[in-house]
Amino acid sequence: MIIVTTRVHFWLLQIVALTLLTGCAARQEAPEVPQAPVELPEAFTQTGMPAVSDRWWRAFDDPQLDQLVTRALEGNLNLQASFQRLRQARAIAQRQGASMFPSLDATAGAQRQESDTVSSDTFSAGLNASYELDLWGRVQSLTEAEELRASATLSDYQAAAVSLSGEVASAWFQLVEQRAQYALAQSQLETNQNVLKVIESRFAMGQGGSADVLRQRQLVSVSRERLTSIETEILVLEHQLAVLLGKSPGRTDVPTSDSLPQLPALPDTGVPSTLIQRRPDLQQAWRIVRAADQDLAAAISNRFPRVSIEASASSQADSAGDLFDDWLATLAGNLIVPLVDGGERRAEVRRSEALLDEQVQAYGQAVLTAIREVEDSLVREQQQRRRLDSLENRIRLADTTYRQLRNQYLNGAVSYLEVLTALQDKQDLQRTILTTRQQLLTTRVGLYRALAGPIATKESQDNRHTETAENTDS
Repeated sequence: MIIVTTRVHFWLLQIVALTLLTGCAARQEAPEVPQAPVELPEAFTQTGMPAVSDRWWRAFDDPQLDQLVTRALEGNLNLQASFQRLRQARAIAQRQGASMFPSLDATAGAQRQESDTVSSDTFSAGLNASYELDLWGRVQSLTEAEELRASATLSDYQAAAVSLSGEVASAWFQLVEQRAQYALAQSQLETNQNVLKVIESRFAMGQGGSADVLRQRQLVSVSRERLTSIETEILVLEHQLAVLLGKSPGRTDVPTSDSLPQLPALPDTGVPSTLIQRRPDLQQAWRIVRAADQDLAAAISNRFPRVSIEASASSQADSAGDLFDDWLATLAGNLIVPLVDGGERRAEVRRSEALLDEQVQAYGQAVLTAIREVEDSLVREQQQRRRLDSLENRIRLADTTYRQLRNQYLNGAVSYLEVLTALQDKQDLQRTILTTRQQLLTTRVGLYRALAGPIATKESQDNRHTETAENTDS
């Protein structure tokens, strides 16, 4: 036997119908997300031919760099922490999404009462269900807001991966440059020592002054000090790379290359509108804007009545065998109408509107910054290319000048001070060219980072497969 009781009366049904109509109107009042308040240029000032790959560092054709970036994407602790934040955000979105479905709880109990003459047992079981009718989309808006925040966290994780790959590439090129500087410093030290032997021989034969010997010995000493300084910088950069790889400094193997790669061809920069759709950090900013818009819609909907339905079924008997013979079922509809709240809900709407405007402006600023990063990299690369061409021309002239002055000095036509100045100029230019080549490569890294899209990592792919399986099982 089933007995049904209800508290949904005719007047309640009328109010539900009325609030349904007003709720739909309220839903339509929620403002659409505005576009970023910036004017985009039609194209960047420069562009090339090759498209930018997601794994952009492979454009340098450096297997050791590829190995380092791959290891960093798998082992960097900051990136792993960012991935855990992504998992948290996805769990929050799933938790919020559960409110769109009815909840069902089961209860069971047993009780024994005893007196001097009589003892009795009572068994009970029941089911309780509840569901909020989302007539004007409050629950839907909150759910979509959390889903958008989870998507924004995914974009943040992808942006962190792009940033990490850029840090590894920059640190690697600096390390390679310092190793090349060390090899150059050893060569310069050997040259300076050979020149010192020549000057000491001329001094012993009375063909040179003691000041010439002292100047050259000082140059040899400076060359030795430079080697020590470079060794220190190499160790510091190796430690930096180790930490980026998620390893303890001094306890990881770092490749031993000392040859900088050639600069790849200028990539296709595309158009700013495409850049906005590709860059993870801009995708993150836009999704935060959309989440704020959904929060505003929920705040507006929260000012209108809520309708919820509760249902329960229970059974009680003196023995477990009779427990499920008789059931009592209850169906109740509840209407909550906000009347006086001191302006709390209205204030929340105003706060949500201001937050949405703030996020829109922040998104516009992020777009402008992204365009500036591309243009800055293009300008710096162009200037560094010109500087490198000038330096290579100067080194040819400096080498010719040094050779001529050295021959003239050996013939007694010029003083050694002129030879020393020419030698120092030549060696300074050799070091400057190496530094400029490294800076040019690092600038290209910055350009690739500014243009790069999301990087697919093993963790995000594994987590996506796991979540898909969980959703299928549920």
